[in-house]
Amino acid sequence: MIEDLGNTLLEVVCGSADGDAEIEHVVIHDVLDDAMPMRNALVLGVGMSDPAEISELLSTLAAQQAAALVLRAPVRAEEQVRAASEASRIPVLALTRGASWAQLAAMLRSLIAEGDVGDQGAQTLGGMPSGDLFALANAIATLLNAPVTIEDRNSRVLAFSGRQDEADPARIETVLGRQVPERFSRQLEERGVFRELYRSEDPIDIAPIATDEGLPSFPRVALAVRAGDEILGSIWAAVHEPLGPDRARALKDSAGLVALHMLRERAGADVERRLRADLLATVLEGGSGAADAASRLRLDGHRCVVLALAAPDRSRDESSADARGIAERQHIADAFAMHLGAVYLRSAVAPIGDVVYAVVGVRTDQEDADVHATRVATDFLGRLGSSREVRVGVGTVADDTQSIPVSRVNADRALRVLQDFPHREPVALFTTVQVDALLVELGDLARARGDQPAGAVGLLIEHDREKGTQLVATLRAWLDAFGDVSVASARIYTHPNTFRYRLRRLAEISGLDLTDPESRFSAMMQLRLLTTVER
Repeated sequence: MIEDLGNTLLEVVCGSADGDAEIEHVVIHDVLDDAMPMRNALVLGVGMSDPAEISELLSTLAAQQAAALVLRAPVRAEEQVRAASEASRIPVLALTRGASWAQLAAMLRSLIAEGDVGDQGAQTLGGMPSGDLFALANAIATLLNAPVTIEDRNSRVLAFSGRQDEADPARIETVLGRQVPERFSRQLEERGVFRELYRSEDPIDIAPIATDEGLPSFPRVALAVRAGDEILGSIWAAVHEPLGPDRARALKDSAGLVALHMLRERAGADVERRLRADLLATVLEGGSGAADAASRLRLDGHRCVVLALAAPDRSRDESSADARGIAERQHIADAFAMHLGAVYLRSAVAPIGDVVYAVVGVRTDQEDADVHATRVATDFLGRLGSSREVRVGVGTVADDTQSIPVSRVNADRALRVLQDFPHREPVALFTTVQVDALLVELGDLARARGDQPAGAVGLLIEHDREKGTQLVATLRAWLDAFGDVSVASARIYTHPNTFRYRLRRLAEISGLDLTDPESRFSAMMQLRLLTTVER
């Protein structure tokens, strides 16, 4: 790890960093929450500086078999800390000043995740590391002697070169936000720059854009990046004068290499997504390959919970395989994976068919893991801002890999309840909706057999159809209100006296004995399973 990140970012303060301990995950230490498992973890001691607290934490980490402790430099490596590090065999590292904890955590998690799904050796394209657009942007900037950005079709910055401080404030704002500001892109659109850019196969010169408060603005040279007839993005250079023929030719030659890297990066991401989806599908279905798939997803040896997420069918006339629907599910899956990755040490997310499935690994000592998963899913929908549209079913806890298919089935059953009852809360735990799931399945069975309401309920339905009365609605309201006439009449906006009259009439017409529990239960089941109701 230290070799990969370099001694400029992390420094060994005390203890030995030459051991064989394996780092499996990164944990941020919270003095108010010690529930996170520390085994084989690199622990980030954010805000810790007192030697006594550090020594106590080292003892705790040793008991939980952590890998190392990282503190913010400068670290007070007093004798107490050195002795605790030596006794616990937990090395203490210092994070250099100026580097953020978020940056360190992201780098570490990237290193740890490098072999999660497959082992891909280092590859190069045109002498550059495959997919490393930043290295390519620096190379182009050297050729053009100008700061460069590589952008996609939506003006998002995919990579940028050094020397951006030599550019104008508009470029600096673009790089910092990793997106061309809307007020600038609107100017370019109004001037027809993008239309000209995507039509031309040669670099185009672009006059400076108008800025606020008279800030300086430099001209640009831009070139579209193509793969055949497909526009992948563009290269932008902030220049002080037009490019000469040699540099324009160099930029044009570079565009082909940029296209290769962009295609390789996109293909790699697509392949990894498909592989992860295939592995997850194998785990969810069970069978002989499930154990190996779970191991490759790093879910083996964990208790797991399956979550099933689905958005409503926006258009009944369009196929669920519509491109926009697929893209939306993939965006939701990516966001869900990021959210779960911040909460769980092990998780796998992938869209399979019309549903986004997630399997999360939980601690063996956590008894309410499914309840916790429900809270996590609810929090995700709140952040997503689509809690009224997206629905999540949470399955039961699977104690081993072989039990994951059962959790998946229960997650699907909970999701089906939410889809049939859209006015419920958007997240459902199966153990709380089990009876509703049974009723939904009974309704499916009854419809498949062609069963129709019979007896008293059938007579009331026929009477309402012929006479235009509301006796079925009256009976349903009365049953739902447990026989409370005042509550039931209010639900269907009817005067209590009128409601009582209707009750007597429906009993006379159908012969239904409202005082008999078996008759009430039979009527309730028929109304629930065999008739259409506004839920």
